[in-house]
Amino acid sequence: YFVPDTTVLDALCTAAWRGVQVTLILPARNDSWIVGAVSRSHYWRLLTAGVQIYEYRPGLLHAKTLCLDGEVSLIGSTNLDLRSFDLNFENNVLLQDAATTQAIRERQQSYISESRAVTLAQVRATPWWKRIWDNLLGALSPVL
Repeated sequence: YFVPDTTVLDALCTAAWRGVQVTLILPARNDSWIVGAVSRSHYWRLLTAGVQIYEYRPGLLHAKTLCLDGEVSLIGSTNLDLRSFDLNFENNVLLQDAATTQAIRERQQSYISESRAVTLAQVRATPWWKRIWDNLLGALSPVL
């Protein structure tokens, strides 16, 4: 789930503003309509900071992977939400291996190839009532 708290959201935006390529691949259809709305409530801020967002179309994407500089990768079960960080017993593994990182990166690219890029123009074109609904649900982030 992508229900970031302020710290995570700030970190993603700050990295993008610094010129770091930040790409999020999120499910186009979520198994929770509330989580989907909360995720979308952050799109405008992320996109204006320069974060690339893709929505994976074939189904619910459950992968939690991160690649850094072609050398380091992180893979595990932690969602980007407070519940995963503070309540659940989530685990990630940090790996420093170029070959493993390349394999994970190739898998990420296959997800992107089956995804639709989300643009700021699309977010701006979202009906006003849908943006308000998503943002109202986004206010619930701390309790999700």
